[in-house]
Amino acid sequence: MLRFLTAGESHGPALTAILEGMPAGLPLSPHDLAQDLARRQTAYGAGGRMKIESDQARILSGVMAGQTTGAPIALLIENKDYAKWRERDIDPMTTPRPGHADLTGAVKYGYRDLRLSLERASARETAARVAVGAVCKTLLAQFGVRIGSYVTMIGGVEADRDRLEALTYARRFELAESNDLRCPDLAIVEAMRARVWECMQARDTVGGVFEVVALGLPPGLGSHVHFDRRLSGRLIGALASIHAIKGVELGRAFENAAKYGTEVHDEIFVEEEETERREMRERTEAGTEENEGSGIGRLIRRTNRAGGLEGGITTGEPLVLRAAMKPISTTLNPLRSVDLATGQPDRTTYERSDFNAVPRAGVVGEAMVAYVLADALLEKLGGDSLAEMRPRFAALRQARLEDLPMDNEPWRFGFDQGESGTD
Repeated sequence: MLRFLTAGESHGPALTAILEGMPAGLPLSPHDLAQDLARRQTAYGAGGRMKIESDQARILSGVMAGQTTGAPIALLIENKDYAKWRERDIDPMTTPRPGHADLTGAVKYGYRDLRLSLERASARETAARVAVGAVCKTLLAQFGVRIGSYVTMIGGVEADRDRLEALTYARRFELAESNDLRCPDLAIVEAMRARVWECMQARDTVGGVFEVVALGLPPGLGSHVHFDRRLSGRLIGALASIHAIKGVELGRAFENAAKYGTEVHDEIFVEEEETERREMRERTEAGTEENEGSGIGRLIRRTNRAGGLEGGITTGEPLVLRAAMKPISTTLNPLRSVDLATGQPDRTTYERSDFNAVPRAGVVGEAMVAYVLADALLEKLGGDSLAEMRPRFAALRQARLEDLPMDNEPWRFGFDQGESGTD
Protein backbone atom coordinates (compact mmCIF):
# COMPACT_ATOMS: atom_id res chain seq x y z
CA MET A 1 0.00 0.00 0.00
CA LEU A 2 2.85 2.38 0.86
CA ARG A 3 6.17 2.79 -0.86
CA PHE A 4 8.87 5.41 -0.83
CA LEU A 5 12.02 6.30 -2.73
CA THR A 6 14.84 8.60 -1.74
CA ALA A 7 17.36 10.31 -4.01
CA GLY A 8 20.34 12.57 -3.53
CA GLU A 9 24.02 12.47 -2.67
CA SER A 10 25.84 13.28 0.54
CA HIS A 11 27.38 16.47 -0.82
CA GLY A 12 24.89 17.16 -3.59
CA PRO A 13 22.33 19.98 -3.60
CA ALA A 14 19.60 18.16 -1.69
CA LEU A 15 17.98 14.95 -0.56
CA THR A 16 14.54 14.14 -1.89
CA ALA A 17 11.90 11.55 -1.06
CA ILE A 18 8.59 10.54 -2.58
CA LEU A 19 6.05 8.72 -0.43
CA GLU A 20 3.16 7.14 -2.29
CA GLY A 21 -0.01 5.65 -0.87
CA MET A 22 -0.68 7.95 2.08
CA PRO A 23 -4.47 8.37 2.43
CA ALA A 24 -6.21 11.69 1.98
CA GLY A 25 -7.35 13.84 4.87
CA LEU A 26 -4.32 13.43 7.17
CA PRO A 27 -3.37 16.77 8.77
CA LEU A 28 0.30 17.34 7.93
CA SER A 29 2.75 20.25 8.03
CA PRO A 30 6.54 20.67 7.99
CA HIS A 31 6.32 21.08 11.78
CA ASP A 32 5.29 17.42 12.03
CA LEU A 33 8.61 16.44 10.43
CA ALA A 34 10.88 18.90 12.19
CA GLN A 35 11.19 17.24 15.59
CA ASP A 36 12.47 13.89 14.34
CA LEU A 37 14.83 15.55 11.87
CA ALA A 38 16.32 17.52 14.77
CA ARG A 39 16.55 14.40 16.96
CA ARG A 40 18.45 12.59 14.23
CA GLN A 41 21.14 15.29 14.30
CA THR A 42 21.79 15.18 18.05
CA ALA A 43 24.24 12.82 19.76
CA TYR A 44 27.40 12.95 21.82
CA GLY A 45 30.13 11.89 19.42
CA ALA A 46 28.37 13.10 16.28
CA GLY A 47 30.60 14.36 13.48
CA GLY A 48 31.16 17.91 12.29
CA ARG A 49 28.59 17.62 9.48
CA MET A 50 25.81 17.94 12.03
CA LYS A 51 27.11 21.39 13.00
CA ILE A 52 26.74 22.50 9.39
CA GLU A 53 23.30 21.14 8.57
CA SER A 54 20.03 22.17 10.17
CA ASP A 55 17.72 19.73 8.44
CA GLN A 56 14.29 21.00 7.49
CA ALA A 57 11.95 19.24 5.11
CA ARG A 58 9.91 21.13 2.55
CA ILE A 59 6.67 19.51 1.40
CA LEU A 60 6.48 20.03 -2.35
CA SER A 61 3.36 18.04 -3.23
CA GLY A 62 0.63 15.79 -1.90
CA VAL A 63 -0.47 18.24 0.83
CA MET A 64 -2.87 21.12 0.28
CA ALA A 65 -4.56 23.34 2.86
CA GLY A 66 -2.73 21.42 5.55
CA GLN A 67 -4.05 17.96 4.64
CA THR A 68 -2.83 15.11 2.48
CA THR A 69 -4.65 14.73 -0.82
CA GLY A 70 -3.92 11.07 -1.57
CA ALA A 71 -1.36 12.06 -4.19
CA PRO A 72 2.35 11.22 -3.79
CA ILE A 73 4.05 13.33 -1.13
CA ALA A 74 7.32 14.89 -2.29
CA LEU A 75 9.84 16.05 0.32
CA LEU A 76 13.03 18.09 -0.07
CA ILE A 77 15.90 18.56 2.40
CA GLU A 78 18.63 20.92 1.26
CA ASN A 79 22.29 20.12 1.92
CA LYS A 80 23.95 23.28 3.22
CA ASP A 81 27.37 21.68 2.83
CA TYR A 82 26.86 21.66 -0.95
CA ALA A 83 27.95 25.30 -1.12
CA LYS A 84 31.51 24.21 -0.30
CA TRP A 85 31.55 21.57 -3.05
CA ARG A 86 29.65 23.29 -5.86
CA GLU A 87 32.65 24.97 -7.55
CA ARG A 88 35.32 22.62 -6.22
CA ASP A 89 37.51 20.24 -8.21
CA ILE A 90 37.08 16.83 -6.65
CA ASP A 91 40.30 15.00 -5.81
CA PRO A 92 40.43 11.45 -7.17
CA MET A 93 39.51 8.73 -4.70
CA THR A 94 41.11 5.40 -5.60
CA THR A 95 41.78 3.68 -2.25
CA PRO A 96 38.69 1.89 -0.92
CA ARG A 97 37.91 2.15 2.79
CA PRO A 98 37.23 -1.16 4.59
CA GLY A 99 33.66 -1.49 5.81
CA HIS A 100 32.24 0.91 3.21
CA ALA A 101 30.58 0.45 -0.17
CA ASP A 102 33.64 1.97 -1.91
CA LEU A 103 35.00 -1.28 -3.33
CA THR A 104 31.76 -3.24 -3.69
CA GLY A 105 30.09 -0.31 -5.44
CA ALA A 106 32.94 -0.06 -7.93
CA VAL A 107 32.76 -3.80 -8.59
CA LYS A 108 29.01 -3.64 -9.19
CA TYR A 109 28.76 -0.43 -11.23
CA GLY A 110 32.22 -0.14 -12.76
CA TYR A 111 32.96 3.24 -11.18
CA ARG A 112 36.27 4.80 -12.15
CA ASP A 113 36.32 6.94 -9.01
CA LEU A 114 35.26 5.61 -5.62
CA ARG A 115 33.53 8.82 -4.53
CA LEU A 116 30.62 7.81 -6.73
CA SER A 117 29.99 4.99 -4.25
CA LEU A 118 30.56 7.16 -1.20
CA GLU A 119 28.14 9.91 -2.19
CA ARG A 120 25.06 7.69 -2.44
CA ALA A 121 26.05 5.10 0.18
CA SER A 122 26.51 7.78 2.84
CA ALA A 123 24.21 7.70 5.88
CA ARG A 124 23.30 11.27 4.99
CA GLU A 125 20.50 9.57 3.03
CA THR A 126 18.78 8.64 6.31
CA ALA A 127 17.63 12.23 6.79
CA ALA A 128 15.16 11.61 3.96
CA ARG A 129 14.04 8.36 5.60
CA VAL A 130 13.39 10.16 8.88
CA ALA A 131 11.20 12.70 7.07
CA VAL A 132 9.20 9.88 5.46
CA GLY A 133 8.96 8.09 8.79
CA ALA A 134 7.64 11.23 10.46
CA VAL A 135 4.76 11.29 7.97
CA CYS A 136 4.04 7.64 8.78
CA LYS A 137 4.17 8.39 12.51
CA THR A 138 1.59 11.13 12.00
CA LEU A 139 -0.76 8.61 10.39
CA LEU A 140 -0.20 6.00 13.11
CA ALA A 141 -0.84 8.58 15.83
CA GLN A 142 -4.36 9.04 14.45
CA PHE A 143 -5.01 5.46 15.60
CA GLY A 144 -3.28 5.69 18.97
CA VAL A 145 0.01 4.10 17.91
CA ARG A 146 3.21 5.60 19.32
CA ILE A 147 6.78 4.71 18.37
CA GLY A 148 9.93 5.55 20.32
CA SER A 149 13.50 4.36 20.76
CA TYR A 150 16.34 4.42 23.25
CA VAL A 151 19.94 3.26 23.51
CA THR A 152 20.81 0.27 25.71
CA MET A 153 24.52 -0.15 24.96
CA ILE A 154 27.41 1.90 23.57
CA GLY A 155 30.91 0.52 23.20
CA GLY A 156 30.26 -2.33 25.64
CA VAL A 157 28.81 -0.06 28.36
CA GLU A 158 25.32 -1.45 28.88
CA ALA A 159 22.21 -0.21 30.64
CA ASP A 160 21.07 -2.26 33.63
CA ARG A 161 18.17 -4.46 32.61
CA ASP A 162 16.47 -4.39 36.00
CA ARG A 163 16.50 -0.60 36.05
CA LEU A 164 15.08 -0.50 32.53
CA GLU A 165 12.34 -3.03 33.26
CA ALA A 166 11.26 -0.97 36.25
CA LEU A 167 10.34 1.79 33.78
CA THR A 168 7.34 1.86 31.48
CA TYR A 169 8.16 2.19 27.80
CA ALA A 170 6.69 5.68 27.78
CA ARG A 171 9.01 6.64 30.62
CA ARG A 172 11.98 5.15 28.77
CA PHE A 173 11.17 7.33 25.75
CA GLU A 174 10.96 10.39 27.98
CA LEU A 175 14.23 9.76 29.80
CA ALA A 176 16.03 8.97 26.55
CA GLU A 177 15.30 12.47 25.29
CA SER A 178 16.83 13.99 28.42
CA ASN A 179 20.44 13.29 27.36
CA ASP A 180 22.49 13.28 24.17
CA LEU A 181 23.24 9.57 24.36
CA ARG A 182 19.50 8.83 24.37
CA CYS A 183 19.87 6.28 27.19
CA PRO A 184 16.99 6.01 29.70
CA ASP A 185 19.22 4.44 32.38
CA LEU A 186 20.54 7.71 33.75
CA ALA A 187 22.86 5.90 36.17
CA ILE A 188 24.96 4.63 33.25
CA VAL A 189 24.98 7.70 30.99
CA GLU A 190 28.24 9.15 32.30
CA ALA A 191 29.99 5.80 31.87
CA MET A 192 28.76 5.71 28.28
CA ARG A 193 29.96 9.27 27.78
CA ALA A 194 33.38 8.34 29.14
CA ARG A 195 33.58 5.42 26.70
CA VAL A 196 32.77 7.68 23.76
CA TRP A 197 35.36 10.20 24.99
CA GLU A 198 37.99 7.45 25.16
CA CYS A 199 37.08 6.44 21.63
CA MET A 200 37.43 10.02 20.39
CA GLN A 201 40.85 10.39 22.03
CA ALA A 202 41.90 7.12 20.40
CA ARG A 203 40.74 8.47 17.02
CA ASP A 204 38.41 5.48 16.71
CA THR A 205 34.66 4.70 16.60
CA VAL A 206 32.18 2.76 18.73
CA GLY A 207 28.97 0.86 18.01
CA GLY A 208 26.11 -0.21 20.22
CA VAL A 209 22.51 -1.38 20.56
CA PHE A 210 19.23 0.49 20.47
CA GLU A 211 15.64 -0.61 20.91
CA VAL A 212 12.60 0.56 18.94
CA VAL A 213 9.20 0.04 20.55
CA ALA A 214 5.70 0.55 19.15
CA LEU A 215 2.83 1.00 21.61
CA GLY A 216 -0.91 0.80 20.98
CA LEU A 217 -0.81 -1.56 18.00
CA PRO A 218 -3.96 -3.56 17.38
CA PRO A 219 -3.64 -7.33 17.09
CA GLY A 220 -3.87 -8.81 13.61
CA LEU A 221 -1.47 -6.71 11.53
CA GLY A 222 0.72 -8.71 9.17
CA SER A 223 0.09 -12.29 8.03
CA HIS A 224 1.42 -15.82 8.32
CA VAL A 225 0.29 -16.97 4.88
CA HIS A 226 3.25 -15.75 2.75
CA PHE A 227 6.90 -15.20 3.63
CA ASP A 228 6.91 -11.62 2.38
CA ARG A 229 3.80 -10.66 4.33
CA ARG A 230 5.12 -11.74 7.71
CA LEU A 231 5.55 -8.56 9.69
CA SER A 232 8.56 -10.02 11.49
CA GLY A 233 10.53 -10.31 8.25
CA ARG A 234 9.43 -6.90 7.01
CA LEU A 235 10.46 -5.18 10.23
CA ILE A 236 13.79 -6.96 10.54
CA GLY A 237 14.60 -6.19 6.92
CA ALA A 238 13.68 -2.54 7.33
CA LEU A 239 15.95 -2.10 10.34
CA ALA A 240 18.77 -4.08 8.75
CA SER A 241 18.64 -1.73 5.76
CA ILE A 242 19.96 1.12 7.93
CA HIS A 243 23.63 1.90 7.49
CA ALA A 244 25.94 -0.07 9.84
CA ILE A 245 23.13 -2.19 11.32
CA LYS A 246 24.43 -5.77 11.43
CA GLY A 247 21.91 -7.55 13.62
CA VAL A 248 18.21 -7.25 14.50
CA GLU A 249 16.12 -9.25 16.94
CA LEU A 250 12.53 -9.33 18.12
CA GLY A 251 12.44 -9.09 21.89
CA ARG A 252 15.41 -11.01 23.32
CA ALA A 253 15.59 -13.49 20.46
CA PHE A 254 19.26 -14.45 20.74
CA GLU A 255 19.03 -14.87 24.50
CA ASN A 256 15.85 -16.92 24.15
CA ALA A 257 17.57 -19.24 21.69
CA ALA A 258 19.55 -20.73 24.58
CA LYS A 259 16.46 -21.52 26.70
CA TYR A 260 13.79 -24.22 26.79
CA GLY A 261 10.55 -23.50 25.00
CA THR A 262 8.61 -23.45 28.25
CA GLU A 263 10.85 -20.59 29.38
CA VAL A 264 10.27 -18.56 26.25
CA HIS A 265 6.70 -18.68 24.98
CA ASP A 266 4.08 -16.27 26.29
CA GLU A 267 1.22 -18.16 27.93
CA ILE A 268 -2.34 -16.96 27.26
CA PHE A 269 -4.91 -16.05 29.92
CA VAL A 270 -8.41 -14.57 30.06
CA GLU A 271 -8.56 -11.22 31.75
CA GLU A 272 -11.90 -10.50 33.36
CA GLU A 273 -11.94 -6.80 34.09
CA GLU A 274 -13.65 -5.88 37.34
CA THR A 275 -15.68 -3.07 35.78
CA GLU A 276 -17.02 -5.32 33.04
CA ARG A 277 -17.99 -8.05 35.48
CA ARG A 278 -19.68 -5.59 37.83
CA GLU A 279 -21.68 -3.93 35.07
CA MET A 280 -22.75 -7.30 33.66
CA ARG A 281 -23.83 -8.50 37.11
CA GLU A 282 -25.85 -5.34 37.71
CA ARG A 283 -27.65 -5.71 34.36
CA THR A 284 -28.40 -9.36 35.07
CA GLU A 285 -29.76 -8.65 38.56
CA ALA A 286 -31.96 -5.93 37.09
CA GLY A 287 -33.36 -8.42 34.58
CA THR A 288 -32.28 -6.29 31.62
CA GLU A 289 -29.92 -8.80 30.08
CA GLU A 290 -29.41 -12.53 29.96
CA ASN A 291 -26.42 -13.87 31.85
CA GLU A 292 -24.92 -15.41 28.73
CA GLY A 293 -21.39 -14.19 28.11
CA SER A 294 -21.01 -12.50 31.48
CA GLY A 295 -17.42 -12.18 32.61
CA ILE A 296 -16.01 -12.46 29.10
CA GLY A 297 -12.66 -10.65 28.95
CA ARG A 298 -9.62 -10.12 26.83
CA LEU A 299 -7.08 -12.79 25.99
CA ILE A 300 -3.82 -11.53 27.44
CA ARG A 301 -0.20 -12.51 27.84
CA ARG A 302 1.49 -11.70 31.13
CA THR A 303 4.89 -11.77 29.43
CA ASN A 304 6.07 -10.42 26.09
CA ARG A 305 9.11 -12.52 25.27
CA ALA A 306 7.93 -12.77 21.65
CA GLY A 307 8.35 -9.02 21.27
CA GLY A 308 4.76 -8.40 20.17
CA LEU A 309 4.61 -10.76 17.19
CA GLU A 310 3.47 -14.37 16.76
CA GLY A 311 3.43 -16.01 13.34
CA GLY A 312 4.43 -12.70 11.77
CA ILE A 313 1.25 -11.07 13.15
CA THR A 314 0.93 -8.46 15.90
CA THR A 315 -0.41 -9.73 19.23
CA GLY A 316 -1.47 -6.35 20.61
CA GLU A 317 1.44 -6.35 23.06
CA PRO A 318 4.21 -3.75 22.69
CA LEU A 319 6.30 -4.40 19.61
CA VAL A 320 9.96 -4.52 20.70
CA LEU A 321 12.89 -4.65 18.29
CA ARG A 322 16.61 -4.46 19.07
CA ALA A 323 19.26 -3.48 16.55
CA ALA A 324 23.03 -3.87 16.78
CA MET A 325 25.12 -1.19 15.11
CA LYS A 326 28.75 -1.81 14.23
CA PRO A 327 31.31 0.93 14.85
CA ILE A 328 31.25 3.46 12.01
CA SER A 329 33.69 2.44 9.27
CA THR A 330 35.32 5.86 8.84
CA THR A 331 38.13 6.22 11.38
CA LEU A 332 40.71 8.95 11.92
CA ASN A 333 43.31 6.21 12.27
CA PRO A 334 44.01 5.03 8.72
CA LEU A 335 43.35 1.40 7.80
CA ARG A 336 45.31 -0.69 5.34
CA SER A 337 43.94 -1.02 1.83
CA VAL A 338 45.04 -0.99 -1.81
CA ASP A 339 45.24 1.94 -4.21
CA LEU A 340 43.28 0.72 -7.22
CA ALA A 341 45.04 3.22 -9.49
CA THR A 342 48.50 1.80 -8.76
CA GLY A 343 47.78 -1.65 -7.37
CA GLN A 344 50.05 -0.84 -4.43
CA PRO A 345 49.33 -1.11 -0.69
CA ASP A 346 47.97 2.11 0.72
CA ARG A 347 46.33 3.67 3.78
CA THR A 348 42.82 5.09 3.80
CA THR A 349 42.22 8.82 4.01
CA TYR A 350 39.71 10.25 6.49
CA GLU A 351 36.26 11.42 5.42
CA ARG A 352 34.34 13.42 8.01
CA SER A 353 32.10 11.12 10.06
CA ASP A 354 30.74 10.28 13.52
CA PHE A 355 32.65 8.72 16.38
CA ASN A 356 29.35 7.44 17.83
CA ALA A 357 26.18 7.27 15.75
CA VAL A 358 24.08 4.91 17.89
CA PRO A 359 21.72 7.56 19.36
CA ARG A 360 21.08 8.99 15.90
CA ALA A 361 20.53 5.54 14.40
CA GLY A 362 17.71 4.90 16.88
CA VAL A 363 15.73 7.77 15.37
CA VAL A 364 16.24 6.31 11.89
CA GLY A 365 15.07 2.98 13.30
CA GLU A 366 11.85 4.60 14.48
CA ALA A 367 11.27 5.93 10.97
CA MET A 368 11.72 2.55 9.31
CA VAL A 369 9.48 0.79 11.84
CA ALA A 370 6.85 3.51 11.39
CA TYR A 371 6.92 3.02 7.63
CA VAL A 372 6.42 -0.76 7.87
CA LEU A 373 3.65 -0.44 10.47
CA ALA A 374 1.82 2.28 8.54
CA ASP A 375 1.95 0.05 5.47
CA ALA A 376 0.61 -2.92 7.47
CA LEU A 377 -2.20 -0.80 8.92
CA LEU A 378 -3.24 0.41 5.46
CA GLU A 379 -3.05 -3.16 4.21
CA LYS A 380 -5.41 -4.23 6.98
CA LEU A 381 -7.90 -1.38 6.77
CA GLY A 382 -7.87 -0.33 3.13
CA GLY A 383 -9.47 2.95 2.18
CA ASP A 384 -8.28 6.03 0.34
CA SER A 385 -8.96 8.53 3.11
CA LEU A 386 -8.64 8.87 6.85
CA ALA A 387 -12.42 9.14 7.04
CA GLU A 388 -12.79 5.68 5.49
CA MET A 389 -10.15 4.16 7.74
CA ARG A 390 -11.53 5.31 11.10
CA PRO A 391 -14.72 3.18 11.23
CA ARG A 392 -12.83 0.18 9.90
CA PHE A 393 -10.25 0.53 12.64
CA ALA A 394 -13.00 0.77 15.27
CA ALA A 395 -14.49 -2.48 13.93
CA LEU A 396 -11.25 -4.49 14.02
CA ARG A 397 -11.46 -7.89 15.67
CA GLN A 398 -9.80 -7.89 19.08
CA ALA A 399 -8.23 -10.71 21.08
CA ARG A 400 -11.40 -11.33 23.08
CA LEU A 401 -13.43 -14.50 23.49
CA GLU A 402 -16.56 -12.75 22.22
CA ASP A 403 -14.73 -11.84 18.99
CA LEU A 404 -13.53 -15.40 18.41
CA PRO A 405 -16.51 -17.77 18.24
CA MET A 406 -15.48 -21.37 17.62
CA ASP A 407 -17.66 -24.00 15.88
CA ASN A 408 -16.19 -26.72 18.11
CA GLU A 409 -17.36 -29.44 15.69
CA PRO A 410 -15.40 -32.15 13.81
CA TRP A 411 -14.73 -31.40 10.14
CA ARG A 412 -12.74 -32.68 7.16
CA PHE A 413 -10.29 -30.98 4.84
CA GLY A 414 -12.37 -31.99 1.83
CA PHE A 415 -9.64 -31.53 -0.77
CA ASP A 416 -10.37 -33.06 -4.20
CA GLN A 417 -7.75 -35.78 -4.54
CA GLY A 418 -8.14 -36.08 -8.32
CA GLU A 419 -7.18 -39.09 -10.41
CA SER A 420 -4.27 -41.24 -9.24
CA GLY A 421 -2.01 -43.56 -11.23
CA THR A 422 -0.27 -43.26 -14.58
CA ASP A 423 -1.21 -43.96 -18.19
